[in-house]
This record gives sequence, structure tokens and C-alpha cells, in this order.
Amino acid sequence: MTDYLSSLNEPQRQAVMHGEGPLMIIAGAGSGKTRVLTFRIAHLIENGVDPFRILSLTFTNKAAAEMRHRIETSVGYEARNIWMGTFHSVFAKILRIEAKYLGYTSNFSIYDTDDSKSLLRSIIKEFNLDDKVYKANAVFNRISGAKNRLVSADDYLNNSIIQADDKAARMPEIGRLYKAYTVRCFQANAMDFDDLLFNTNVLFRDFPEVLYKYQHKFHYVMVDEFQDTNVSQYLITRKLSAVHQNICVVGDDAQSIYAFRGANIENILNFEKDFPAVRTIKLEQNYRSTQNIVNTANSVIARNKAQLRKEVFTENEEGTLIDVIKANSDNEEGRLVVTSIFEEKMQGSLRNNDFAILYRTNAQSRSFEEALRRLGIKYRIVGGLSFYQRKEIKDLLAYLRFIVNQQDEEAFKRIINLPKRGIGDTTVAKITVSAAENSVPIWDVVSNIHQYVSGRATVPIDKFAYLIKSFMLMIDQGKDAFEVATHVAKTSGILRELYEDKTVEGLSRYENVQELLNAIKEFVDNPENEDKTLGTFLQSVALLTNADEPDDDGDNDRVTLMTIHSAKGLEFKNVYVVGMEEDLFPSQMMLESRQDLEEERRLFYVAITRAEQKLTFSYAESRYQWGRLKMCEPSRFLLEVDQRFLNTTKATREMATRETQPAPMGFLKNITQKTAPSRAPVATHQPSEGFAPSDTSGLTEGQKVEHPKFGFGVVSKMDINGTDRKATVKFDAVGEKTLLLSFAKLRIVE
Repeated sequence: MTDYLSSLNEPQRQAVMHGEGPLMIIAGAGSGKTRVLTFRIAHLIENGVDPFRILSLTFTNKAAAEMRHRIETSVGYEARNIWMGTFHSVFAKILRIEAKYLGYTSNFSIYDTDDSKSLLRSIIKEFNLDDKVYKANAVFNRISGAKNRLVSADDYLNNSIIQADDKAARMPEIGRLYKAYTVRCFQANAMDFDDLLFNTNVLFRDFPEVLYKYQHKFHYVMVDEFQDTNVSQYLITRKLSAVHQNICVVGDDAQSIYAFRGANIENILNFEKDFPAVRTIKLEQNYRSTQNIVNTANSVIARNKAQLRKEVFTENEEGTLIDVIKANSDNEEGRLVVTSIFEEKMQGSLRNNDFAILYRTNAQSRSFEEALRRLGIKYRIVGGLSFYQRKEIKDLLAYLRFIVNQQDEEAFKRIINLPKRGIGDTTVAKITVSAAENSVPIWDVVSNIHQYVSGRATVPIDKFAYLIKSFMLMIDQGKDAFEVATHVAKTSGILRELYEDKTVEGLSRYENVQELLNAIKEFVDNPENEDKTLGTFLQSVALLTNADEPDDDGDNDRVTLMTIHSAKGLEFKNVYVVGMEEDLFPSQMMLESRQDLEEERRLFYVAITRAEQKLTFSYAESRYQWGRLKMCEPSRFLLEVDQRFLNTTKATREMATRETQPAPMGFLKNITQKTAPSRAPVATHQPSEGFAPSDTSGLTEGQKVEHPKFGFGVVSKMDINGTDRKATVKFDAVGEKTLLLSFAKLRIVE
């Protein structure tokens, strides 16, 4: 114990040694929060706390595995008895144990986003609704948002405000879709990701004896990345810690960037109100970045009003100033940034994986990808197609899911004619209808097909049922996950069909299935996995996040391209934050309220603090958006950075190299004037007295409107695609802007 206590600074030591009672650790970027949380758990165990009494919640499996390994290094194998994992994995474990209370069986399936959207598409079709209006993605997001606010389908249908919102969005049937989706998931013995949180809340709300059991089981509750918790997650952790009050939350309000996923910054800002006896400890020393990078981040985040004040500092070297690259176009921005990476690599003997390019939206990656390919620099894009989302992988997993849970309707629909066995959509529809009309699971119809369906189709269905029964028998005989999966892959015909496809793509798909079998074998051979059954493996896969997935080919020496949201929790020696333009970053959709703008500023803070040694900003004077060339202004965030920490970089189309000089005070104002000389300077508009947004559902070209920021203008074009409604407005003060009407606040003047 003395060894690792001596390696901590004083605030870290206080946090580790804190005993009973609520504790809030405000951990600045790069301040060693994971280390503190790990040592705190180890300290509790060394002081006699039973590991079975400790619950530790994280946001990625990777973070949980890393923490468990560190604790095990300190206290030995006892660390394996800690209840540690992501919110979803821990709550899925509780729900499997207590499934009977909610009417589920313990082998319920966990639907991923694709499964959920597929089911919603089926329901939308059954309801004869226009799928161009009721897009599965939009409906799913609406339902997901409701669940994260703990609004059930019945509550949704009975809430007049929600119903009015749906009517205004021209989707009045979402409540009915939500209800049907809930019923179908239950009938399929399946939960989606949001259900794992929603149903845990229902379990603890409706069955006090279950809540009592877990309140007395967990004497210590710890939550990492607390600023990212939503209403549902916070309610569960607050209930679990209500008896012993030993809740420890670790987070940084300055890095709360997931409001769009339901994260509620009020959880951390108001924690002291919910737990008046809380002790708050601030970790303010940054061990990651240079002084100039830390000072740059501080100068930006200081402008936010809603925050818990702290003074982040570092004793690291001063470091270089922050470069600013100005490009004439988005294509040139890509070329100049990649040229800079090439130069830095050569001069500093650095590797590709020392560099990251961070952007606000995935669509920005194109120019950087093209430039990297031209210079032959390897790269990887984080957030691309996940290994477990590939078709051939989902096909085999669907077989495995169905033999574990025969009520899984989505798995059934995927495998019934895979490989092709002469069972068409009409027959599948008959099976589905028969199951619904007779109030029986689909498997009951399939395994007794002659009682429900007649004709030639019964022969291949009989064979399919026999195949599934033979697979189920292997599970009953206690075969492990690898034995079952290997047999299914071979006997189902999936492997044979892929092997016979001799194209490059076919070979790749065959190798992917082999890699899945390798992953299952690794799972079975891992001594830490006591339960080696197929159901346990399927749960571990269902709960994987993108951050947990390895690179495809094991070659990690690549420049990383990712959105800033995906970069949270990571660090790189050299970071390029690109697309620093007004309406891009901050996003145009995040300028309607102070809360939204402050979230964007926190996102910028996260981007800055990913850098260890070198940080560069870049922006373009013009870029194409929606097929039009748009003149751009430097982001307001560039103007907010204390200019003592910045360098300007001359960047023109004629130059591939850079001439760097110290930045004179106010240089960004000069850049702003040069950016678009043909446009008038932006005026600050004061909204009319009593300004209130109008209903824009009937907005037409030629109408005069007022925007709270851009002022008065005339609608020059309307672009309507289902629920995605855009208006191009020619404003008197700022020129032409294209606005999403679902976000823009417009007052119709005439």
C-alpha cells in the first residue's frame, strides 16, 4: 500500500484514502483519475472490504478490464470478485438473475440498433405508414430518448405535450409505434440497449425486495465518467447507494459532451444537493500535456458559466505554441494538414500512431483520407463499420442467438432462408401472422408447421426446425460456446457458402467468420470466464462498444481519424483539430441556446486536451456543403483562445511547406477580415420585442422571416425530404444560410 500511496499527489492521496460517506472527485483532463479510482478500490480491499460488496461502473469494457487488471496487480485474484463493468453489462447481469420479476426468461436476447430498426421497419409496414415520413432511424431515436427519460410507451401516449410535438413533426403515430415495439420486444424475449437501463429502473421501482437485496449487497458504489450519466443511470446508482451512502463519483463537468445521447450535466453539477454530506476533492494537476496546451484549454473553458470551477495546471515543459493553419478550401486543408504530419514525422522521428486528426462530423474525413493516401501514410477511421456489424458475422450470430432464445423474432427472420432453402417472404409472413393470431412464439409455429401452414413450404421448414433442434441439443448436453458455434457454422451451410465464393470479397467474409470462431475459442480458453456457455458469450458481444474493438489487421501504426466525440478518453502526442469554422464547429445546430453553445465549447476543450506535446488548429476559407460552395468564417472558438499561446501559419495554394511566426495580438481578427472580403461583417442582431418562433410546417419560398442571431431574411428555397426539412434563407446581414427547420428558431414576418 505504501508504494502506490507514495506515488500520488496530495489530492489524489486524499481521494484514495477517503473512507465512509459520499465522495465526488472532480478530475481535470489528464489528472490521473483512472489511477485514483483503481487505487481507491485496492485500498478498500486491503482495509478489509469484501470485493463482492464493491460495485464499480464504467462506460467501456476496455476501461473496466484495465482497472480490474491494475487492481489485481495490487491485491491479487480477489479483484475478480468485484462487480465491475459498464452500466449496460452490470445491469444486464442483474436483469438475467431477476428476469422472472419482469416476465422475461434469463436467456433474453439483447437487440442491437440494427435489430431494433429492422423490427421498427416491420411494424411501420404493418401499420401501413409512409416509411419516408416514419423513417426507422428517426422513430428509433425518438423511442430511445423517451426511454432514457424513463417515459414508458403508455406514458408517452398519455402525455399531451409529447403528442403535440409528434403532431407538429408530422409523425403523430410514434406513440403507437412505441407501444407496438415494446410489445413485440417482450414477445421475442428481447431487450434493446435502452431497456437494460429502463427495465432495471422498473425492477427497482416495482419490486422493493429486489432493490433491498442489491442495496445491502453493494456497500460501496463507484461511478466513472459521472458527467456522462443520464437520468436513468443516475437514478439507479442513487437508489443502490441510498442505504450505505458510500457512493464515489469521478468526473469532469468540463468534459460533458453527450447531451445528444441523454447525458445530463446536472447530475454532476447538482450532486452536492442530492448528497449534502459529500466531500469534494479536485484533481487539478495535468500529467498529460504541455503548459501551452493546458493554458489554451483553460482559456477556452473559462468562458462557460455552468461549471464547477477548478484551476488545472501542469509541471510539464512549456512546449511549443499552438499552430493555426489557414487553407483556401477544404481540399487544401486536407493537403496542408497531411503535409504537416509528414514533416513532423520526418523531423521528430515519430510514428503514424503519434498523430490524430479530430473533426466535428464524420463527413469531414474525405479530404484528409485522400491526402493521406496520396502520401502513402497509413490511417484508420474510428467509427467505421464494426467487426460485429458485418453481414456474415451478424448472420452466424443470429443462428447462435436463435438456438439460445427461440422467441427472438429478428434472429429468426435473418436465418430462416440462410443459406437459401426455398422459404420465401410470403411463407415467413404466414408464420409470423400465425404466431400472432394464436398468441404463441414463432418457434411453436415452426416446430409444428403442419398445424399452421400447408403446402410445399412445409418441407424446408421441417428441415430447418430439425436443424435448430439438433443445435439446441448440444446446449442441453453442456457443450461450450466454441463447440456449438463451430458445429453451427459448418452444419448450417454458412461456412460452405462463403468458402465457395472465390472472389476477394468472399474470401474476406470467410476469413471474418473464422476470426469470429477464433474470438469464441479465446473466450472459452480464458480462465477468467467461469461460464463458457454460448449465452454468456453472446451477451459479451452484444455489450461491446466501438472503443472495445481491435484494429482489423493488427497494424496499429496508423494515423487516427475520428470525431471529437469518439476521441474522449484517448490521448496522442500530436493532435490536429480541423474544420475550425463558424457553423461547423460550433455546429450551426448548437447555437440556439447558451446550454448548447457551452456543450460545444466543452467539446472543443476535450479536443484540445487530447494532445500531449503538439496541438494544431486548422480551418478553410471555403468548403462545399450540400453541393454548394460556402464561404467560411474562422470559428468563434479560435477567437476565444488566449492569443499568447498561438502561432499563425501562412498557408496558400502555392505553398506545400509552412512558414511559422509568433502570433501578434489580435491576428485572428485580421484573418477574419481576410476570409471573405466580398461579405459584409456579421452584425449582432437583437431579436424583436416578444420574439417567439413560429410554426414553420407550412413555410414557403418568398416568405420573410426573422432569426434570433442572423436577423431578417427571405426564404429563397425549400428542401423537404420526409422529416428532414431545410430552408435556404437570404439574410440581410449575413448572406445566405441553409437551416434545418427542426432546429432553427424562425419567426415568420409575412
